[in-house]
Amino acid sequence: MKRRTFLQGTLAASAAGLAVSAGLLTPRMVMAEGGGAFDAKTMDDALKAMAVTPTDSADIKIKAPEIAENGAVVPVTVTSGVAGTTEISILVDGNPTPLAAMFILGEGTQPEASTRIKMGKTANVIAIAKAGDKAYTAKQEVKVTIGGCGG
Repeated sequence: MKRRTFLQGTLAASAAGLAVSAGLLTPRMVMAEGGGAFDAKTMDDALKAMAVTPTDSADIKIKAPEIAENGAVVPVTVTSGVAGTTEISILVDGNPTPLAAMFILGEGTQPEASTRIKMGKTANVIAIAKAGDKAYTAKQEVKVTIGGCGG
């Protein structure tokens, strides 16, 4: 059994090495989209990099715990009731880098995104849904007892 595992690992590593050396796989291909938005250090900079000015909407629903025991793994689900939603972003205004996740949705996709995010301290979780050239937002406060961003 150990020999089989070793051979499978060796073959996988060889295939990845060949792909890199042939130029088929580059580090840029596995980087997240969103450009400078993921690098932004403030909420205003993140919104500016995302090129959005969202308006409040009751059609955006955030499902997150009121109290998160561990800020390293906070489950968040965002659902958009706005027709034609093409993108859902999740931001945390108390984190060192506010943009936590960005989901680009294909045509006909149910406008819902679910993930686990890190939160350094008690803060607002903000969801932004893009539909056409407009952006809509909702927020929910999550209290964190143990910080997940090194705190």
